[in-house]
Amino acid sequence: MKINLFGKIKGALSPKRRKSASSLPNREPTPLEKRIGYYFRSAEIMNHALAHRSHAVSESDNLLLSNERLEFLGDALLGFVAADYLYHRYNKKLEGELSRIKSVIISRKALKTAADKITLSDSLLLSKAEEKTGGRTRFSINSNAFEALIAAIYLDGGFAPAKLFIERFVLVHLDELLAADEMMNFKSILLEKVQAKGDDTPKYVVKRESGPDHDKNFEIAVVFGFRERGFGTGKTKKEAEQLAAKDALQNSKNFEE
Repeated sequence: MKINLFGKIKGALSPKRRKSASSLPNREPTPLEKRIGYYFRSAEIMNHALAHRSHAVSESDNLLLSNERLEFLGDALLGFVAADYLYHRYNKKLEGELSRIKSVIISRKALKTAADKITLSDSLLLSKAEEKTGGRTRFSINSNAFEALIAAIYLDGGFAPAKLFIERFVLVHLDELLAADEMMNFKSILLEKVQAKGDDTPKYVVKRESGPDHDKNFEIAVVFGFRERGFGTGKTKKEAEQLAAKDALQNSKNFEE
């Protein structure tokens, strides 16, 4: 007897079926719901996804009411949907290349781009203090909230609408992301050039960390040939390393010796 393993996994992933469309609450959809094309059965879970930790603490002094747990779940869902999509789209690429492309899809920069496309910042729930310091446009807050929104859609309506949301606002831009200069894997390109020159593998050194835990900045130098050859600053170590590699590649003197 043939077993539909994926169907069993998908069924295990999906929450219990909720109420039918005819029993949805009688309210006007919010501007965010109109923009994403998904109407929440539970406005509570939608608002939970939009609640930054500053809002949760200022309103109730309870971090469990922030969107951080939903962000954790949304990150896993995004990773699964992205991996499934890439596995079927690129049937001749090996694991390493698939992982590289996946890292582009799930990067903070890609998620911030997706968040901007649905104007997510307008709907965020922040404390007055966070609002005053520019939290509404902060890179990490928007990208994290986007992941939380994925999880909220999944918990509210099941796997299918969450997958569709990821496809519509993330995966649809994959070719654009891969082609964008800032999304290129500069570390891989630099490694190839350095090894062709006969130098040791480039090493990435953290020169400085600044900012609070939820909004860090990293300054990183790339070293090869016994010298620092490039510098990069980013919200994550990976982003700063990529920018340091890009900086090194742009300096032709690094490869003339």
